[in-house]
Amino acid sequence: MTVKIYVPRDAAALALGAEKVAKAIAQEIVARGLDAEIVRNGSRGMFWLEPLVEIEVTGKRIGYGPVKAMDVPALFDAGMLSGGGHPLCLGEVEDLPFLKEQTRLTFARCGITDPLSLGDYEAHGGLAGLRRAVSMTPVEIVKEVTDSGLRGRGGAGFPTGIKWKTVLDASGERKYIVCNADEGDSGTFADRMIMEGDPFVLIEGMAIAGLATGATKGFVYTRSEYPHAIAVMSEAIGIARQAGILGPSVLGSGRAFDIEVRTGAGAYVCGEETALLNSLEGKRGIVRAKPPLPAHKGLFDCPTVINNVISLASVPVIMERGAAFYRDFGMGRSRGTIPLQIAGNVRYGGLYETAFGLSLGDIVDRIGGGTRTGRPVKAVQVGGPLGAYFPRALFDTPFDYESFAAKDGLIGHAGIVVFDDTADMLKQARFAMEFCAVESCGKCTPCRIGSTRGVETVDKIARGIEPEKNRVLLGDLCNTMKFGSLCALGGFTPYPVMSAMTHFPEDFVPAPVVEAAE
Repeated sequence: MTVKIYVPRDAAALALGAEKVAKAIAQEIVARGLDAEIVRNGSRGMFWLEPLVEIEVTGKRIGYGPVKAMDVPALFDAGMLSGGGHPLCLGEVEDLPFLKEQTRLTFARCGITDPLSLGDYEAHGGLAGLRRAVSMTPVEIVKEVTDSGLRGRGGAGFPTGIKWKTVLDASGERKYIVCNADEGDSGTFADRMIMEGDPFVLIEGMAIAGLATGATKGFVYTRSEYPHAIAVMSEAIGIARQAGILGPSVLGSGRAFDIEVRTGAGAYVCGEETALLNSLEGKRGIVRAKPPLPAHKGLFDCPTVINNVISLASVPVIMERGAAFYRDFGMGRSRGTIPLQIAGNVRYGGLYETAFGLSLGDIVDRIGGGTRTGRPVKAVQVGGPLGAYFPRALFDTPFDYESFAAKDGLIGHAGIVVFDDTADMLKQARFAMEFCAVESCGKCTPCRIGSTRGVETVDKIARGIEPEKNRVLLGDLCNTMKFGSLCALGGFTPYPVMSAMTHFPEDFVPAPVVEAAE
């Protein structure tokens, strides 16, 4: 019987040497005349163990990691193909605490299947949601998604069902589904993991959105920094089209829907939905004034649904298992699961999908294992470069939209970046302002000018120039940017700046100047 050896092919594993490991394994298979095949899967999201090699033994997956190419001969000598013991042997992968304690709904297949095998996808529950959707009316599909409580996982947290209903009810000769895969936040990688590890779930989610709203064309807008995701998504779309999942008659329903991948040039502001639309249309990526909303006049002035990758990838399980099943996870108005992306100075960095409601401290200390340096955690930034810095005093905050908003924070795309006690929060505040100044599209004054003046003001505080006066000025600048900017880039930049000043005031007091002795 042919033994299956799983070696990840996604960007995270490749960056850590997975390609060399796969070649070394292939050489050993040939040299030893073994009956084995290599399956290039996606990552499980346990990045400290990558490259993670898995062997299928009597229906179980035994893991070895992190594996280097030089380890491969010894692994074969130790009987790896039958799950033999070795210092790198991790036992059954599903039993690893980091993975076992998760609630994987959106990421159920990541790391398990061959990303480009439609047969694998269907064998693990794929297309069940789309098949159910084909038998339903658009109104029924929209109601199912609305009742599930799914909210935008890209950061805004807007109810997905309401957005879909607005487009369904809008009049227009043509409608579009746009997948915002322009994942530019620091410490985030969930979108990339889905596109590289389970692309068919995104295709299925977009097709369901098309059936629900009457849209016949979809675009996946991603960034040029994601070449592996672009390649996998493009190939998967071709496979889906050939299988009749996409095209003039989705699964023989007589309803058309097709998808195309478009690549941006890496401008952070193009993650904002209206700047993204401009870029898709071949224009400069600058923010549009609202109204009109994209749901009424979006791509090419047509009604358009714009959803994040994770939002769309969550739809198939909702359609398969029902709204009530999905809604039973979570807390308050934050329903379902959220893929936490744990990064920065942390021991166990990676993707952890769980229901809303875990405390921030539980995520950082128990799941993340504290800092990699072993030093105390000083701050945690949640929500990308525009997210607030939370000190340990706020680690009891439940991970949900309203709880974070109540503490002047935001969940964003659920990126969690950990800092130890060597971090200088004044420098982090300066970085936020500088980042905004560099990435601003320049359309509105509060963002364009406010961020530049913000950098200058932080520098004055650092140099001890009227520090109290400039701290007040910095707060005033933040207030202007928060309420006067056209989009979230300028509007959210105050979150990291103000949280740094509020929770770490000691870092905003310049060191006393010591006079040299005569």
